[in-house]
Amino acid sequence: MVIHMKTTLNISDITMLEVKREAARRRQTMSELVEAALRAIMETEQRAVDLPPLPEFSGGGIRVNVANRDVLYNVMEG
Repeated sequence: MVIHMKTTLNISDITMLEVKREAARRRQTMSELVEAALRAIMETEQRAVDLPPLPEFSGGGIRVNVANRDVLYNVMEG
């Protein structure tokens, strides 16, 4: 069972003209176009999930103080 609710939105005249044109181009009603756009926004927001933390690895400790340019160059050339 699908329930529809009527509502009133304040939309600028320019945006409304663009919506009418796009709905006509897609052969949809304006309601269908607006509902599809709202659903797309909601789906995008729902897809954003928290990712697990990245794994951490031990690199065996600091080998070179990268602030010491001479030692760093020696290691890189070595």
